[in-house]
Amino acid sequence: MLTETVSQLLNDQVNKEFYSAYLYLCFSNYYVEQGLSGFANWYKVQAQEERDHAMLMLQYLQNNDVPVTLEAIAKPDAELKTNMDPLKAGLAHEQYVTSLIHAIYEAAYEAKDFRTMQFLDWFVKEQGEEETNATDLIKKMELFGSDPKGLYMLDQELAARTYAAPSLTL
Repeated sequence: MLTETVSQLLNDQVNKEFYSAYLYLCFSNYYVEQGLSGFANWYKVQAQEERDHAMLMLQYLQNNDVPVTLEAIAKPDAELKTNMDPLKAGLAHEQYVTSLIHAIYEAAYEAKDFRTMQFLDWFVKEQGEEETNATDLIKKMELFGSDPKGLYMLDQELAARTYAAPSLTL
């Protein structure tokens, strides 16, 4: 049985994961407007992943007979003026999400809720991957983004990203 604290944190996270998807769709739209369809594709795939994260948490709550409350999704407020802005905002956002996952994990640990801790292990690993991906994108943009040919090649690389469903099963 999930404690009220763990249940509430997980429910809040469902909504925050949907916000993450919305934020990444915003980034994708920005890059479409800039003519960088590869970057747009990368963030569109990222939005699909975040939606899946929300759905996994929603299903976990439902599997534990915890009612889920879906809240309104806030409009993303990131200021996007340069091609680097979404990348930096994406890294900051992933670091924020990591802190949220850690807070849920800590609450589960304090409650000796080992099942939830095991469930969250996948998200802890996933956040490590998310932060690495965001950092790598920034590094690549810093290296190649100011050169039109380099930017073109990076955009082509990002266009090749395809969606893969999460490996976590409930």
